[in-house]
Amino acid sequence: MALDLARWQFGITTIYHFLFVPLTIGLSVVVASLQTAWHRTGRTEYLRATKFFGKLFLINFAMGVVTGIVQEFQFGMNWSDYSTFVGDVFGAPLAMEALLAFFLESTFIGLWIFGWDKLPRRVHLACIWAAAIGTNLSAYFILAANAWMRHPVGFEIDPVTGQARLTSIWAVLSNDQAWSTYLHVVSAAFIAAGLFVAAVSAYKLLKNVEPREHELFRKSMRAGFVVTAIAGVVVAVSGDHQAKLMARYEPMKLASAEALWDDEHAAGFSIFAVGDIQDGRNHVNIQIPGVLAFLATGDFEGDVQGINDIQARYEQVFGPGTYIPNVGLLYWAFRMMMGLGLAGVAISLVGLWLTRRGRLFRWDWQYRLVVAALPAALLANIFGWILTEMGRQPWTVVGELLTANSVSPGVSLTEVAISLSAFTLLYAVLAVIELGLLFRYVKAGTAAVMPYPAEDEPEPEKTDDRVPAFVY
Repeated sequence: MALDLARWQFGITTIYHFLFVPLTIGLSVVVASLQTAWHRTGRTEYLRATKFFGKLFLINFAMGVVTGIVQEFQFGMNWSDYSTFVGDVFGAPLAMEALLAFFLESTFIGLWIFGWDKLPRRVHLACIWAAAIGTNLSAYFILAANAWMRHPVGFEIDPVTGQARLTSIWAVLSNDQAWSTYLHVVSAAFIAAGLFVAAVSAYKLLKNVEPREHELFRKSMRAGFVVTAIAGVVVAVSGDHQAKLMARYEPMKLASAEALWDDEHAAGFSIFAVGDIQDGRNHVNIQIPGVLAFLATGDFEGDVQGINDIQARYEQVFGPGTYIPNVGLLYWAFRMMMGLGLAGVAISLVGLWLTRRGRLFRWDWQYRLVVAALPAALLANIFGWILTEMGRQPWTVVGELLTANSVSPGVSLTEVAISLSAFTLLYAVLAVIELGLLFRYVKAGTAAVMPYPAEDEPEPEKTDDRVPAFVY
């Protein structure tokens, strides 16, 4: 029972943390791009957009840091046996993330925040780009460590201690699961960030902002659509590659995500299925012929492994036991990930078409649909990680370490229950604070970070090389 609660706790904290990660990754580049546009053109509307979305980015970044630190403490609290096993391998990429990427990210974000009015424009612009690069580097090192759990490479098992020992950090960092996952996760993050910008802009336009803000938010909404559309292409391409890697390294995950029970030639992609998990078969299965085979092998006539046959093979290799994850959860998580993600990209494409040549939406429900696309994109990211992590069960490190053997032996059921309750309550409070701050600054608009001049006064011209400060 302590194992189940420890898994629940890690799942809750991870999902909560990952609500902020994609926005941080994507918004860092969006804000840097807006400031670059202002630096190149000198147009005040780009400066206002930089400050406005920069404020929202900073709120999100702070929440991401806090929740990430809490998450890492659990490795020592609830998962000490896991930490002991992977520590030598994980130490290198996580040290790189902390000492190189996070140091770069946090240092230059600090310079960017407090450098307004103090740093020359080019230096200040370089700070936000350095922070954006650090954010994306940080994501790569963390995803490389996670990819190692799904496809362990560059290590050996110490015959005395039974622990994993790193033999090649390059093998870990160049793991094909790592770079493929990075492309997929980061492009999905840009979908979320693009829809965040579009949703905030649509909300402001829906609320009939003052005329001086109207043009700014019209342009920022289209910019959000463009980011989402481009990222959607990368998500589709990287997702196809991820499916092929899944078929190669984690066939049980792919079979469970498709409710494919037996090895099948030219397997079809399941649209809707109803089955019996105990009997290992489907009663109803509506399919698109050959598509799953293409996703798994690149050939519509390819062979795809099924759950029952994989289970039998695993028993021969790893011994008796159940190696089947939660099929129903993975099946629907896979479809929710794809469905919600595609819906967000589709909304962005339609939005680009409807707002071409300076047009605006004709009806309020269209703006509301754009606003609703943001939680859909965030949920798509969450369902993607549920698929990734739950699909690895019953392993924490595929083929090497079972989840049941990863939990801390000295942690009692009561201790896990108390910490789970405390974290859940704390995160609920943080959610209220986060949403309150975001709504406050979104509602206040750009005037809260850069007041407009009086109606009869022109926008001030820059006479030096300093950048104007935030208004707090």
